[in-house]
Amino acid sequence: MFSEFTQSALTILRNPQATMQWYVVPLFLIVLYIVTKELHEKHYKVVLGGLALWGMDLFNEIWNSMICFLSGYAPVWGTPAGVGDTSLLILIGYNIEISMMFLVMGISACLMLPEDRKAKILGINNRIFFALVLTTAAVAVECFLNYCGILTWEWPFWQRSCPWLLWLIGYLPFFATAFYVHDRPTTKGAVKAVGGILGFDVVLLVICAACGWL
Repeated sequence: MFSEFTQSALTILRNPQATMQWYVVPLFLIVLYIVTKELHEKHYKVVLGGLALWGMDLFNEIWNSMICFLSGYAPVWGTPAGVGDTSLLILIGYNIEISMMFLVMGISACLMLPEDRKAKILGINNRIFFALVLTTAAVAVECFLNYCGILTWEWPFWQRSCPWLLWLIGYLPFFATAFYVHDRPTTKGAVKAVGGILGFDVVLLVICAACGWL
């Protein structure tokens, strides 16, 4: 039987008539401005790195949805109705605000990178340094959101008391992949990498939709 939080989320899942708010329109335009500005300045691989991080997050959101429906209990993380209300709940733990946030976060992370991929910060390669620091910061924010009650964690292996799995699975691969794509020798190579990530996401979405796991 689905948990109380999960049942709450299911009532608003992909139900914009019940949740849509005006603020999402200017929020979308802000994201659009950020993307178009970076493209205008020919920071193509910065945008592609951001899309890579966004695609990695989408993959996590898909398997999170699969766990919810296959277990019949709860997702690993959820965004229920009634607290931290969203304009649109896309997947069981993935709302429109989270989606736009991850794209901007990916772009911002890539903009932080020094041009010299081998430069060191505090004796650590700058790519590794930023991946570790940004992962730790992101996990801290998620723990705070969970503390506030707007991001629910109902499985014993995914809790604030033991955030290592969240650190290893939830964010480190995101930043590592974004930096990998950003550092491809050519824009064409970066496009192929992003295409592979997003293409895999699309295949998973189609399969999960057919199986009723979304």
